[in-house]
Amino acid sequence: MESIKVFAPATVANVVCGFDILGFAVNEPGDELIMEMTNKPGVNIISIEGDEGKLPLDPAKNTVSATVISLLRYLGKEGIGLNIKLKKMMPMGSGLGSSSASAVAGLFAANELLGKPLSKLELLPFAMEGEALACGHGHADNVAPALFGGFTLIKSYEPLEVISLPVPKLYCALLYPHVDVPTRDARQIIRSKVLLKDAVTQWGNIAGLISALYTQDYDLLGRSMKDVIIEPIRSILIPEFDRMKEMALGNGALGFGISGSGPTVFSLFKSADAAQKSLQEMKQMLAQQGIESNIYLSEINKKGPIVL
Repeated sequence: MESIKVFAPATVANVVCGFDILGFAVNEPGDELIMEMTNKPGVNIISIEGDEGKLPLDPAKNTVSATVISLLRYLGKEGIGLNIKLKKMMPMGSGLGSSSASAVAGLFAANELLGKPLSKLELLPFAMEGEALACGHGHADNVAPALFGGFTLIKSYEPLEVISLPVPKLYCALLYPHVDVPTRDARQIIRSKVLLKDAVTQWGNIAGLISALYTQDYDLLGRSMKDVIIEPIRSILIPEFDRMKEMALGNGALGFGISGSGPTVFSLFKSADAAQKSLQEMKQMLAQQGIESNIYLSEINKKGPIVL
């Protein structure tokens, strides 16, 4: 095999109460990538579509290629030549794991072309390097679900331990309002210290959410999707957040929250029709406030990256 086309999914990090340790993948949106082997050594980005010229073409500075360079170095295959064509099919800086999807797409494609020398778990640290390059923090709550699919729990970072969780039948409604909330800024406003009573509440919610995934207890899932530490601060950066949350819950959402660092918000539903109705109402409400938005509706992605 000398060329390959792959898709890597967008992801929802944190899942309300699980800051930096929980995430899940969605079927839409995501990134597509074509990778070709060449006779000339080195990794090159031939083209990038859908980024409005914002992403660097320098292979050392783009997550899609920098992670592949690191992988080839680790495998002792620096002499291999790879050309990359990347198609961004999601908004950047949206809280949907854009850099994560690119890194995972590149690593997955390269690993496939090389005959799958590494497992997905072994690819994970390279994907985390891409996150560190993109936003300054090498966390795994986006790249782990993008790689493994489904819900993932980062049990620990030192040593790195990732647990795949059960995936009940759910529909994820995503709304990306066209406002700027840079990841670095969103992290900087988070409190460095929290009250013990808030920490205890948060631990209970995380445990409840994980239990609900195993038991498919949708009521428990909804009661557990509450954040008393991060959301009260970050939600200030997202226009009409409280109103959107009220609308989603009024349409039957099990829970509502911020995807990653935002500004995208997400809600989980048992019904696709209810999810679609909620998205249309929120989009219309934002439009009345002069705010454009993108909406996506998807089941939970259970596969992670795939060969197209």
